[in-house]
Amino acid sequence: MQSLLLLLPDFSLILLGAVLRRHLVDGDAFWSGVEKLVYFVLFPALLFNALATADIDPGRALPLFLAGLGTMFAGFVLGWLGRGLMGLDAMGFASRLQCAYRFNTYIGIAIAGKLHGAAGIALMGGLCGAMVPFANVMAVGMLARHGQGSLLRELSRNPLVLATLAGLLFNLAGFDLPAPLTSFLKRLGDAAVALGLLAVGAALRWEMVGGRWTGSAWIVAVKLLFLPAVAWQIGRALGVEGVAFDMLVLFAALPSASSAYILAMRMGGDGAGVAWLISATTLLAVPSLTLWLHLL
Repeated sequence: MQSLLLLLPDFSLILLGAVLRRHLVDGDAFWSGVEKLVYFVLFPALLFNALATADIDPGRALPLFLAGLGTMFAGFVLGWLGRGLMGLDAMGFASRLQCAYRFNTYIGIAIAGKLHGAAGIALMGGLCGAMVPFANVMAVGMLARHGQGSLLRELSRNPLVLATLAGLLFNLAGFDLPAPLTSFLKRLGDAAVALGLLAVGAALRWEMVGGRWTGSAWIVAVKLLFLPAVAWQIGRALGVEGVAFDMLVLFAALPSASSAYILAMRMGGDGAGVAWLISATTLLAVPSLTLWLHLL
């Protein structure tokens, strides 16, 4: 019950976003603007501020980074093993495969802050930011094989990648943020979490999609159940402990990212199927994350 109550405020914001989209603010232009604001301005500010001011120990960060990378690659492999269950063409499978390993950073940051405060936000932000380029490489690489798009262009203009690199370089250079700038970035970061979760709720979709239900069930099970278990084992094997271990398991247990839908649509993929998987993993993450929090 304590784990469920920890998640309740954040998932209540997601539910509120879904309700607002359907009954009060249903304009596509409005919610598209909110998503762009969060993605290009607010969330990069949160990541930069968290990483620029964090106490980063490269010796402790490396095992966490390797464990996160191994976990995400395991999600790719496990998702690929379910190809025969999908009943989709190559482009449709490539579109949905990314839902097996991509992660919703907004939810991760919100839960990390509730669980471990500023330290949790810095570790989760650093882990998610470091994994974004690799997630994009795998997703764009698969989609580009069957559609169109440029891997380097996608990476070079990703605001989360740029904010992560900028924050790490600023920190490692030994610079200090002026107090007014720190307060400014903190306010932007506070807005990022609330608006990001509302946007997640507004993006939920339940339209009918093609393919077999067994394939969709496999992707959901991989993302919410198998991947956190894999992360648990990899983290223990690499000696990840304490707050970092909690963040690793929660990172693996996060629902699929809404950016997977954006990427699929931009590269001519199966946007409807990806949207359904994002919605399903987001809804089912309430009981699954409750379970993993309880185990932690």
